[in-house]
Amino acid sequence: MSIAFVIVSHSAKLAEGVVELAQQMAKQVEFRAAGGTDDGGIGTSFDAIYTAVEELTSAGHQVALLTDLGSADMTVDAVLEMVDGDDVRFCPGPLVEGAVAAAVTAQIGGDLDAVAEAARAREIFA
Repeated sequence: MSIAFVIVSHSAKLAEGVVELAQQMAKQVEFRAAGGTDDGGIGTSFDAIYTAVEELTSAGHQVALLTDLGSADMTVDAVLEMVDGDDVRFCPGPLVEGAVAAAVTAQIGGDLDAVAEAARAREIFA
């Protein structure tokens, strides 16, 4: 089972930029950007995050979620309460470096535990 990522940010542009950067380092990894509110403002959207998670898990992926700020963490926690199983995990850590390190770890075959650790530790940059 492959690992895919949902990048959660208060800014749609920031989420899309992190996805763009991480995909340059991990071209075979699936990503979804879930940034901003449903009406295009600054904030987070439960529905956008949940939809991204559902798309990826329905496609057979395990999912790692990375966030930019504390209130995004709370929205991700709410999404996690709505999904079943251990195939979806919040991976706290620095958003940009963590996303790149975790994506590279996923691309080389790391499991969800290794991906979560890479997001936290920025392992490939140490």
